[in-house]
Amino acid sequence: MTNTVTPSTTDVTAPPVAGASGAATTVELTHRPGRWIDGWNPEDGAFWQSQGRVIARRNLGWSIFAEFLGFIIWQLWSIVVVMLPAAGFELTSSELFWLISLPSLVGATLRFPYTFMVAIFGGRNWTIVSAGLLLIPAVFLGIVVSNPETPFGVLLLVAALGGVGGGNFASSMANITYFFPQKEKGWALGLNAAGGNLGTSVAQFAVPIVVTIGAGATLNIALAGWMWIPLILVAMWGAWKYMDNLSSAKADFAGSAAALREPHLWVMALLYIGTFGSFIGFASVFPKLIADQFPDYSTFQVGQAAVSLAFLGALIGSLARPYGGRLADRFGGARVTVVAFSVMALGALSLIWTLPLQNFWVFLACFLLLFAATGMGNGSTYRMIPSIFAARAVAKGIEPGTPEAVKVQRKGAAALGLISAIGAYGGFLVPQVLNASQLATGGYVAAFYGFVAAYIGLLLLTVFVYVIPRASLAKQRI
Repeated sequence: MTNTVTPSTTDVTAPPVAGASGAATTVELTHRPGRWIDGWNPEDGAFWQSQGRVIARRNLGWSIFAEFLGFIIWQLWSIVVVMLPAAGFELTSSELFWLISLPSLVGATLRFPYTFMVAIFGGRNWTIVSAGLLLIPAVFLGIVVSNPETPFGVLLLVAALGGVGGGNFASSMANITYFFPQKEKGWALGLNAAGGNLGTSVAQFAVPIVVTIGAGATLNIALAGWMWIPLILVAMWGAWKYMDNLSSAKADFAGSAAALREPHLWVMALLYIGTFGSFIGFASVFPKLIADQFPDYSTFQVGQAAVSLAFLGALIGSLARPYGGRLADRFGGARVTVVAFSVMALGALSLIWTLPLQNFWVFLACFLLLFAATGMGNGSTYRMIPSIFAARAVAKGIEPGTPEAVKVQRKGAAALGLISAIGAYGGFLVPQVLNASQLATGGYVAAFYGFVAAYIGLLLLTVFVYVIPRASLAKQRI
């Protein structure tokens, strides 16, 4: 793992942490109208302890809340599709898979432009806008699911609109990267991501309860969209009232172009497809898989409300993510990622071996093991990215604090957003692989064999590129 102390990725003109005498410098912030802050330098220890941490944590809290709602809207159709047949919609299994996977495809694509929005408009400003955009898919979902005669094409279009929630992750993570010092980025980014990931779990838990409670023999499925509108408005207000814009957050298109030419970006994108792509893909299809394999366990009646246990998968994966980042801080991201892929392969194999038993609780346990491993892998792979770019700087003989070092750090920051975008395509691939398996074989076993092979391949890739010391990475383990 890279132990080199690197400068902040946030401010090319930031003063050094220590002056000529070795004493900590004093950072003076300038506050401008519109909650703009000039002079932000979290690498200055005295500033960070005195006021930086408080400001950063306040922004982190509201960022988590807005991203949490983004994930809810992004993954809302994962639970809604299971309810559509009971609401009178006549759709094939393949059409349901498309309604599940299309928001992930759109969300992954939107992550590319969203990566730059914080630098262009400011973190606070863009959080207000991106949260406001969530109102569109929420409102339209509430409208189209109220009529079972709604054409499939219209349902598909509204599901695609939910992809705006997936884009929020890239801008939120980019924003938080600017606020925290290098030594605390792993934990802060892990918390931010986990808070967002929890949105999938909360949607899958809350929606069945809300749409069934008090509805008698019918489903008030339109509430699946309407219920989130008040919370979205709160997120917009909170971002406007309490978040800040950092003038040091600059749009670095040149850095992004340079990152795209870096081979390690594409290696890490593959690893992130394996970890985060698996997490979001399995989280989105888990309710449908339960309904297909164990229809009697799809929901449990608790009084007048229906509860689905599908939320447990996304919950476990989300809670595991920050600990994957923390373990990566301590033991190295590559080693934690190897363990994660090992457990993911074991979890997928366990599903194959135990499916013939037709035991729901064994099925659930295998999937929860798989979700926990994807969550840990999410945190560890994401933490590897800045370490890789720091090691590349050392290998090239670039001295910390120089303009060349800052360029490398900014290239690494750009890579974070780009990799998160590419990795999110796994949320589209996983449901479509399962869809293809069902269409070709009538079941999902073939798909899970494919997942096992992919995880083993990604495990070996991680070992050969990042665990074994290489000159291109300054002989360091990442």
